[in-house]
Amino acid sequence: MKEQKDLLLHIQEIDFALVELTLYLDTHPDDMEAIRQFNELAYESRMAKRNYEEHYGPLLQYGGSYSGYPWTWNNSPWPWQI
Repeated sequence: MKEQKDLLLHIQEIDFALVELTLYLDTHPDDMEAIRQFNELAYESRMAKRNYEEHYGPLLQYGGSYSGYPWTWNNSPWPWQI
């Protein structure tokens, strides 16, 4: 359970940084370094989410995440319960 919590925290940290960079880039659209950081973090977020879902199940519902077999969405804890 600790590894699951740590990975989920890592995803949240990355996504927080992406939100902040998005806000910055809205007002500084020509900052190439910020765009580079954004793209690196976007990739890292995708990989971390893929890793989480492979080990612990889907993060999103309604088509936002793929499902393995058997259906695992109803297995708890859900990400927001951790």
